[in-house]
Amino acid sequence: MIPWIRRRWHDFTHAFTGWSGIVLAALIGVTIGVTGFTFQYSGFFNYFYDDPATCAGCHAMSEQYEGWMKGPHREVATCNSCHTVHGNVVAKYVNKADNGFFHALWFTADNYPENIQIRDHNRAIVEDSCVYCHGGLVDGVSHASAANGERLSCIRCHDGVGHQR
Repeated sequence: MIPWIRRRWHDFTHAFTGWSGIVLAALIGVTIGVTGFTFQYSGFFNYFYDDPATCAGCHAMSEQYEGWMKGPHREVATCNSCHTVHGNVVAKYVNKADNGFFHALWFTADNYPENIQIRDHNRAIVEDSCVYCHGGLVDGVSHASAANGERLSCIRCHDGVGHQR
């Protein structure tokens, strides 16, 4: 196996010689450099952790962060406690990647809405998080249904509970 790898490495490193090798190395170097700078500058790696200040790094979330700092959940929950999936690490990071991609896209394109609206699948995650933490308190109500047969919404009545408005 090792001789095969050495042959492949030799073939790869000797395929581009002269100017083509210099141009290829420069393109690869610039690509890696720009990508690394972008990840570092954006604070990309901070999103793998649980610090709420990371979410406030974007100006669009400053109001929510300040409200959370004054709100009732500050001592017991972070942004991820309510806004990510519980019990499935893969689903949690897929959701974080999805949200992060769209937040970065909207922010970079200067197309962030003035009135931030939670997307439907994220609303379901928040609802499940309410039940995850408060299930014992709402056990009798959580399975009840509204008049039209839909599941009752925690945030319909408790909008803003995670932060002060």
